[in-house]
Amino acid sequence: MTRVVSLTKLRVPLGGQEIELQQLDHEAGGMSLLRTRIREKSRFTVFDIDPLTARAWGEALLAWARTQPGGDGA
Repeated sequence: MTRVVSLTKLRVPLGGQEIELQQLDHEAGGMSLLRTRIREKSRFTVFDIDPLTARAWGEALLAWARTQPGGDGA
């Protein structure tokens, strides 16, 4: 059995998409995965990623955000 814990929920202001991040832990053990669920009206996109991919993705998002006005890149 898999334990799913909701970590955060976001709503994109311009498109209205709902983004939820969840942690997946398998009862048998092993590495935890990060599930990303994106809801666009009645359509869902769901994918699970490992910690190294999550870190690289997160760093890429932060790097981009810092280059944008108001992104604290000054």
